[in-house]
Amino acid sequence: MDRFTEHTGIAVPLRVSDVDTDQIIPARFCVGVTKEGYGDALLHDWRLDPEFVLNQPDYRNATILVAGENFGVGSSREMAVWALQNYGFTAVLAPRFGDIFRGNALKNGLLTVTLEQSVIDELWNTIERRPDLPITVDLVRREVRASGVTYPFELDDNARWRLLNGYDDISLTLRDVEDIDTFEAARRRTLPTSHRVAMEGAIRG
Repeated sequence: MDRFTEHTGIAVPLRVSDVDTDQIIPARFCVGVTKEGYGDALLHDWRLDPEFVLNQPDYRNATILVAGENFGVGSSREMAVWALQNYGFTAVLAPRFGDIFRGNALKNGLLTVTLEQSVIDELWNTIERRPDLPITVDLVRREVRASGVTYPFELDDNARWRLLNGYDDISLTLRDVEDIDTFEAARRRTLPTSHRVAMEGAIRG
């Protein structure tokens, strides 16, 4: 996945709490086998309303979502993260996230920033007054900057390290591929002959 160090973009205020993953992407759209193609389904049923915030011209190019309490609760579907990313969001700011959603997001390179509700309220007000205002999410310094105001946030060191380096689970494993190959070669020599022949045949096949 791509490295995340700092991102500056337009933000969209989603003044809704308890947005669950079935609202983020309804189950009927979770039919793909890749991570692509879910952007059109993001918050699909809400976007049928012409007045919904994502349909407003000022926010159509937003890359930062500022949401309410308990964003991403509900089922564990990873497509909810992919839909946000496919739509164009790079970071989501909220007072609290569903635990599984947040884990999925960080592992896929979508930064989730936890801020106090009072800070979210201030950001909502600022964004609505100035929809074109650029907001910066700085992972290196662990802070959000908007209209000359800095808001610090916490993120555990391991998740931050992974995002800064662009490491997902697969790329982390591949860092040790030589050690894995050495281990597997040694392990095969300890197996009974019949099992070893079967394994080697499967590898060649």
